[in-house]
This record gives sequence, C-alpha cells and structure tokens, in this order.
Amino acid sequence: MAEVKLIGTSQSLNCIRIEWALKLKGVEYELIEEDLLNKSPLLLKYNPVHKKVPVLLHHGKPIAESHVILEYIDETWKNNPLLPEDPYERSMARFWAKFSDEKCIFGVYEAAWLEEGEEKQKAIQSAQELLAILEMQIEGKKYFGGEVIGFLDLVVGWIPRWLNAMEEVGSIKLLDAERFPSLHEWSQNFIANPVIKECIPPQEKLVNYFNFGISYRRSLAVAKP
Repeated sequence: MAEVKLIGTSQSLNCIRIEWALKLKGVEYELIEEDLLNKSPLLLKYNPVHKKVPVLLHHGKPIAESHVILEYIDETWKNNPLLPEDPYERSMARFWAKFSDEKCIFGVYEAAWLEEGEEKQKAIQSAQELLAILEMQIEGKKYFGGEVIGFLDLVVGWIPRWLNAMEEVGSIKLLDAERFPSLHEWSQNFIANPVIKECIPPQEKLVNYFNFGISYRRSLAVAKP
C-alpha cells in the first residue's frame, strides 16, 4: 500500500504542481485519477468540504488545497526545499502565489472565454497588466525561487503550457517574448527541467479541457435572463 497517494487529474494545474513537488523531492506516490464529471466516493470522503482535487493522502490522512499541500510536502520532506528560509521571502512567495492564482489565472481565463467585442479587449488588456506585474518579479532571475525551482515557480507553472492552451481556445495572444522577455525566458527554463517536462500534459489535451470549460461558461452566460 502506497504511503503517499494523490487524488487528482492530469489536466488540472493545481494537481500537476503537486506532482512536480513530489518528484522534485524524490517522493514515490500513487496517482488516483479523478473524473471531475462523476466525482468518486473517495474524493467526497477525503474532501467533503470543497469536493475538489487535489487531495494528498499521507499515511491515510488527507490534505486539501494545493498551496497547503505544497507547504505540507516541503515541511515533511526537507530535501530540495521549495520555500525560502528567510521569513520575509517566504511571505513574499506566498503573496505572489496567491496573486497568481486569484488574479492572473482568472484574468487570463476571462480574456479567453469572452466573445469578441469591447469587453474582451478590456479583459485582454487587464490580463496583460497582471502578467506585467509577474514580469517584474522574475526580472534578473532564472527562477522565481532564485537559482533553483521553488514554491512560486510551481504555482506559476501554469504559464508555459496552460496559458498557451487558453490563448489558443480564446483566439488571443497575451504572452510574447518581446513584451514579456523575462517571463518568456523563465518559461523556457522551467519546462526544460526534466521533472517538469515529465508531468506536463499534451497541448491538445489541455485545449480540449479548456474548450469544454469555456463552452460551458458561455452557455451559462447565454442562459441568464
């Protein structure tokens, strides 16, 4: 019986970042693939509050929410630390991770799902302004964590492949090397890492995933009175 299990799905950036962390730490684990359209009793048992992936099981004890899981992994397996030792730098890593998940991802998603028009153009501009803030955080550095991949790199790891898929689905272009040279260089460094590359889903799979999500959201918008 595996000591560490991960309930997740291969398309979810929240789940993949957990796989990255476990692999960087050299932790063996069993991946339990979840069908989000037909949630399993196992998921509902171990995450009855949010009923979402990922859920990490360690010795049968569940930990939910990707940021919480990343910190748990870092505290449990001390090798290859993900968070900085300095308290201020740790706080900043958490702050920018929250900014990425709560602002940037949703900004990009909105720019992708909106139909052509003035609102979409405003959303594109807003998303690029958010990415510009991340650009400033990576300037002059190989990784957000410094010379090695760290906590913030894993959280922002949606940019190299998931962002491309959202751009394709939404027929938009948000990140280019000329406007965001530091983010672009970081993206190339990040996905060149063998551990990172191993877990990244194929582009086609992500495009299908976002196509389904965006089509569903658009249908809900049309159905509103």
